[in-house]
Amino acid sequence: MAAVVESQGPAKIGEEGDSQVSYPLTLLYCGVCTMPVEYCEFSPEAEKCKEWLKENDPDLYDEMNQVAEGVGGMDINDKDKKRQTRGGRGKIKLPKKKNAPKKIQISRTQRNKKKYVTIVTGLATFEIDSKKAAKAFAQKFSCGSSVSGDDEISIQGDVTDDLWDFIPEKWPEIDEDSIEDLGDVKR
Repeated sequence: MAAVVESQGPAKIGEEGDSQVSYPLTLLYCGVCTMPVEYCEFSPEAEKCKEWLKENDPDLYDEMNQVAEGVGGMDINDKDKKRQTRGGRGKIKLPKKKNAPKKIQISRTQRNKKKYVTIVTGLATFEIDSKKAAKAFAQKFSCGSSVSGDDEISIQGDVTDDLWDFIPEKWPEIDEDSIEDLGDVKR
């Protein structure tokens, strides 16, 4: 079912229309996406809109195809049209270094007088997702944990001794020999 809408006059006050334009204007709206048929190519259901237009107004469909061929790159039959995905630009993923030594480094930094932050780096060399590891640390030690930087996880509190046992238990591909304790480090 197509909707036809009539317009009563020029769009702006004081604007004179073309001599070829007669009012009221009639616009054909698509029965699939409910937009004017000229905008169907921008619809998520562009293929369905084309089929609907071909069935309901074949003359307009042929006219739009001729106009699209005249323009060149714009074709309403373009099936390989790229669409933007949700979520914006996203993070740029850097290629992983294959020759990097497989070492996990645990260090401790002082935050206030008696408060410490434990920093774990090097989990990416074992292809472990930093976000999942941070969540596992937060659940295990009942504290705050966050991913800061490219391959750095900050855990609130001094949990260096517990990490020695937890990391090989959680990820069996990591043995205790590949874990290095850097001790107290200043940021």
